[in-house]
Amino acid sequence: MTTILAVKRDGEVAIAGDGQITIGDVVMKHSANKLRTLYHGQVIAGFAGAVADALTLAERFDAQLDKHSGQLRKAAVELAKEWRTDRVLRRLDAWLVAADQTSLLVLSGEGDVIEPDENVVGVGSGGGYAQAAATALAKHTGMSAVDIARIGMGIAADLCIYTNRRISILAIGGENKTAVEVPAEKPE
Repeated sequence: MTTILAVKRDGEVAIAGDGQITIGDVVMKHSANKLRTLYHGQVIAGFAGAVADALTLAERFDAQLDKHSGQLRKAAVELAKEWRTDRVLRRLDAWLVAADQTSLLVLSGEGDVIEPDENVVGVGSGGGYAQAAATALAKHTGMSAVDIARIGMGIAADLCIYTNRRISILAIGGENKTAVEVPAEKPE
């Protein structure tokens, strides 16, 4: 299991993910990277679910981005159509959170494309914890998207046994026209 958290705020989007891969009740890996930059660094994505399924979904989404010149919404809708008609894709157990400088979308395991209401979304085993923490921070602080994602993931790691503190963060927007990796620990 895993936790992915995405936060959109003030023209910036941050996606954070933990590094834990669990099979049953055994941690198989502590430092997996579940985040990707796609379409020449103009799109960032995080995935949760069965690893092979999630990688397949990310690859298919990247192909749709290429096909549709990086148009996030168009690529997501076309992937959802493909998902619903392809026998292999319909069996994938994965979630994909994807963002560009203006949009934040979730592609569900059912082939749905969802745009969250609150500009905050969490998926995976600790997604609810991370999303709740991030939503509260977004509503009651002036923190950046990156800081909200960082703290939300830390809270999820404290509560969810399937989420660890080896957090990766990608951000896009604001001063960053293409994706950048952000330190998981806030610089002093």
